[in-house]
Amino acid sequence: MTLEQQLLAHNDQHADANRRRFQEAGVRVVNLLSSPGSGKTALLEALAAAALQGPGGERPLRQAALVGDLATDNDARRLQAAGLPALQINTGQGCHLEAAQVGRALDRLEAEQTPLAQLDLLWIENVGNLVCPAAYDLGESLRVVLVSTTEGEDKPLKYAPMFHGADLVLISKMDLAAAVDFDRTTARAAIARVAPRARLLEVSARTGEGLAALAALLLAAPVTTLAGR
Repeated sequence: MTLEQQLLAHNDQHADANRRRFQEAGVRVVNLLSSPGSGKTALLEALAAAALQGPGGERPLRQAALVGDLATDNDARRLQAAGLPALQINTGQGCHLEAAQVGRALDRLEAEQTPLAQLDLLWIENVGNLVCPAAYDLGESLRVVLVSTTEGEDKPLKYAPMFHGADLVLISKMDLAAAVDFDRTTARAAIARVAPRARLLEVSARTGEGLAALAALLLAAPVTTLAGR
């Protein structure tokens, strides 16, 4: 327990540094979490292709992404092909991203691709895992958790700590809901039970359902605060 507390305290120091950096740049940062295969990368691809409007509707929404995974840069390359500036963070055997890793990736992003101050949204696509990432603050403005229709309705109850910390829960792959007999009422009840303060939105990367509403929700949120989670 002592070692875990020390690790989290070290992480929180880096998270606070990230948070100050995001606040100074005026960028909203989303920590995007889910189990593997829930559709995080597909969602970001769809958002990149949707030509969504930025604040005030005067220009396109400016986005970039940091992508966590154990190995390969497959997801970052997918996002780059969709027109989204993206960097891969490989964690090796690590089952989650840590704030220090994000800080180093921010240095690379700003040096090689996009200054933070030129972005409206920065996505941090965390490692696919509904356990470990819940405990690690990355300095984000919002914590968004996906649960897909193909996973069934009880994932929020099985992994309550992850959903309890969510600001927004997305039910993804709504285009498949009928095919997999997804019970919306049961799923919504489970989410409300473990994440009563979270907003809830249904989305589909394939059809575009909910994407404009998602962008509007994120842009309406405060950039960040200096207080950690």
